[in-house]
Amino acid sequence: MASLARGGYNIVISAGFLLADATEDVADQFPSTKFAITDQSVGALKRKHANIEGLTYATQENSYLVGCLAAKAAAKRGTKIISATAGLKIPPVDTFLAGYKAGANKCVPGTQVLFGYSGTFIDQAACKTIATNQIDAGSQVVFAVAGPCGLGALDAAKERSRWGVGVDVDQSYLGSHILTSAVKRVDVGIFLAVKNAKQGKYKGGKDVVYNLKNNGVALGKVSKSVPKAWITQVNKLKAQIIAGKIKPPKLVP
Repeated sequence: MASLARGGYNIVISAGFLLADATEDVADQFPSTKFAITDQSVGALKRKHANIEGLTYATQENSYLVGCLAAKAAAKRGTKIISATAGLKIPPVDTFLAGYKAGANKCVPGTQVLFGYSGTFIDQAACKTIATNQIDAGSQVVFAVAGPCGLGALDAAKERSRWGVGVDVDQSYLGSHILTSAVKRVDVGIFLAVKNAKQGKYKGGKDVVYNLKNNGVALGKVSKSVPKAWITQVNKLKAQIIAGKIKPPKLVP
């Protein structure tokens, strides 16, 4: 980041919560350079910076819709147990989980949601082990919130004939076992951050929030086997979230 700032780039974007400290340090060194960071609110930084913009994603919103579908899919199979295999226990991950659990209990009250953290975003075997244990405990749907590690969890779901839910991008390409995906449009956030900086609309010291309303988060392709009535219910919930009538939680209870 320091090298890019020295090189005279107009805006430097760091990818993710884990780079917050480094972003702050470099932003202090180069106050005339614009910085932006994904998955990090400027309010959570250690210091105030007029040259850092937070690119945040309301993934509790689309995960709420995922939770609804997952709970209904589990109930159809005669149980009320679903799960999520997560990577590190950090706020951007827990936001997904909070919405997932809330949405599940909205649509199927009493649904049990199992959580497990692999401690990695890379090791697929670690995620596969956690997902397998969750399936052994009765989970009918596995939500993978762990980056590449999550591919192991989705593989476990496929092997055990359970539903899998993708994350960040539409992972329906992995097979017919994918119920849907909680899509986070990081591409939109990055594009708009660059565009706004170019047009003089950079919001240093503030957050830009991407949500269902501005299509910053969304559902991926939904399995063709999902009943139309479920889709109708999810669309109604989506409209209520956009209208502010439902406010999915950001923190796991």
